[in-house]
Amino acid sequence: MPFDLTDASPLATLAAQGCVLLRPATTHALAQCDAAGFGAFARRWDDLPADPHLRDGGCYRHRRHASLRLRADGRAIAERVERPHWQPLDYNALHGGFERWFAAVHADTLHDPVFLGLLFGLGDLVARAAGRSLPFVEVHQFRIDTASGIGRPTPEGAHRDGVDFVAVVLVGRLAVRGGESRVFEAAGPAGMRFTMTEPGSTLLLDDARVIHETTPLQPDAADGHRDTLVLTWRAAGFLDPS
Repeated sequence: MPFDLTDASPLATLAAQGCVLLRPATTHALAQCDAAGFGAFARRWDDLPADPHLRDGGCYRHRRHASLRLRADGRAIAERVERPHWQPLDYNALHGGFERWFAAVHADTLHDPVFLGLLFGLGDLVARAAGRSLPFVEVHQFRIDTASGIGRPTPEGAHRDGVDFVAVVLVGRLAVRGGESRVFEAAGPAGMRFTMTEPGSTLLLDDARVIHETTPLQPDAADGHRDTLVLTWRAAGFLDPS
């Protein structure tokens, strides 16, 4: 059966196929914000430092990172946990197997009402899909630019993240071509591809059931870039070396 790209019933679609694509209006409703507020929030991507860990020799990725433990009901941040980002090689053959420290997400970003709306609104949806609390959250601000030519949102290729659920929120997109999102069943032949072009579009993924990637970006003009907010949720603690 082909994947459903509509979001009339996000929870049912996520449960049925392991992913759902939300329109900006649906994202705004879940986050309890409007387009103007979301646009103001997007300016927080203008000062992301370069990713110091790229192993393909590129300089196209800029990012900040935070780890949060939520209250059991998922409606408040209980604490910010200082820790590196880590993935096993099984999930990320290019950048897995070592601890990656990134510049921290600014505190005022974490207190921004739009960010909190996204964190709690999307978090409530995936917790209902999981049927349990998902209190361990990692926050990633990404900018992929085309200043040097090609920018690669997922240099590791098609992958899973080793978490329970993932949200990829398109924050902004300027003067680029490409960036096609591709989602495939982890244990089957079905897949879909589409390009998120409208800020606020959000892809929710059940990480155990699907794998995903985004194709490279090519410049259309100077200052080409694609900005995303990636949130991941886990029930059983952060993904750390054993």
